[in-house]
Amino acid sequence: MLTPLNSQTHAWLKVFAVSARHLSFTRAAEELHVTTGAVSQQIKQLEDRLGFRLFRRLPRQLALTEEGERLAGVVSQAYDAVGLEVDRLRGGVMSGVMRLRCLPSFLAKWLMPRLPRLQARFPEIELHASAEDSNLSLLDGGFDLAIDLNDGHYPGLQTTPLIDEQIFAVCSPQLLRRRPPLTHPNVLGYYPLLHDVTAWRGSHDYAEWEHYLAAIGGEGVNVRRGYTFNRNQLTVEAAIAGMGVAIARRTLIGDELDSGRLIAPFEGTVTTGKRYGLVYQQGALDDRRVRAIHDWLVEEARRSTLAALPAAAEAFDAD
Repeated sequence: MLTPLNSQTHAWLKVFAVSARHLSFTRAAEELHVTTGAVSQQIKQLEDRLGFRLFRRLPRQLALTEEGERLAGVVSQAYDAVGLEVDRLRGGVMSGVMRLRCLPSFLAKWLMPRLPRLQARFPEIELHASAEDSNLSLLDGGFDLAIDLNDGHYPGLQTTPLIDEQIFAVCSPQLLRRRPPLTHPNVLGYYPLLHDVTAWRGSHDYAEWEHYLAAIGGEGVNVRRGYTFNRNQLTVEAAIAGMGVAIARRTLIGDELDSGRLIAPFEGTVTTGKRYGLVYQQGALDDRRVRAIHDWLVEEARRSTLAALPAAAEAFDAD
């Protein structure tokens, strides 16, 4: 049967942990605000209590014995765990499930790469994320927070803006071969167009292209043709495959442009008047878990916006 350690032994173990970290009774004494002699005496008393040596006293230095090294590792981990738990308690540790509903493309392209940071920041919160289209009603509930793309008006619900969306045309470099060069928007009439039919809440099948071309001067292009998809991510993948020209959202694209899989044939972006925002029920932020994730998302969106400012400064204003 294990002999329980009394309070005096626990006090000596603290002295041992500091001494083992410094490998010096003098430096341990300075940290603990006691004399070097007091540290040496307490280590000796601990060794007597445990029945084995912890340090080898060498000329002008200390070294841990094999037993001392093993005990130092355990004691250090224990004190680190206690310190971490105290910090969590002081900061109000949150645990449990937090339900997040999100647009599929935004979840996959913007949020997913950032989730490891969320996991590290709130390891005790279990995020249950569900991907849902923007054309589904948010009044049905079933979530703590939702990320949606709209004009910011959600009757009966509370909202927090995240990112104003901007759009622009993209295509595969291979698509430009054997076709007239895309020197003007009207040349798009010679190219297949790719459409996201769920561009934003209440939009029709060709809304993105109509909005974009009206802003950049492509009045003669018939947009009511081409291939339609019910995900922005699918239109981008179709563009990469060389099927046509798609509308990309600045928030959801980056790697494809950096890698050269897609190019933007026309300069600038177009504001849509739509924005990604957090949507939630009245009083939802009274839950500390929901408030924590809400504030984290707002901060991540702020960083994302600041990172995109140089490019966004060249945007067309379609409003």
